[in-house]
Amino acid sequence: MILDNDSPVVIHPGTTPFAVCELITLPVGEVVTVTPPGMAPISVFHTSDGLYAIDDTCTHQDASLADGWVEGCTVECPLHEACFDLRTGVPSGPPAKIAVRTHDVSIVDGTVLLHLEQKGDTR
Repeated sequence: MILDNDSPVVIHPGTTPFAVCELITLPVGEVVTVTPPGMAPISVFHTSDGLYAIDDTCTHQDASLADGWVEGCTVECPLHEACFDLRTGVPSGPPAKIAVRTHDVSIVDGTVLLHLEQKGDTR
C-alpha cells in the first residue's frame, strides 16, 4: 500500500516492478486490473486510505473483485458477497474461506508500480 506521490521510495527485494498506470488516471474510488505476463489478473484499488493490490479473482468462485463494491478497505465480491480486506487479502467470513494474494504497490515519478514476486516465491 502507498498513500501518495511523496511517500519514500521503498526497496522491494526479490520483486520485479510492473508499471500499472499513471496515478493521475486512477482517481480515488477507482480500480484498474492488469494481467502481468504469466500471472493471473491483479486489481489495484485507489481508496481514500491509499493504493492496494490484490489478485482479482474471488477465492470462493470465479468472479472479478474489480467488479465488486468497495467500502473503506474492504471489497465485496459481486457474485456471492464474500468480503476481502484490501490490506491483508483475508476474507471476513463465508462464503470465502481462503485469502486472496496481496501485492506491494508504490508510486515512482507518478507511475503506479506493482512489485511482483519472482517465480518460486509463495508469499
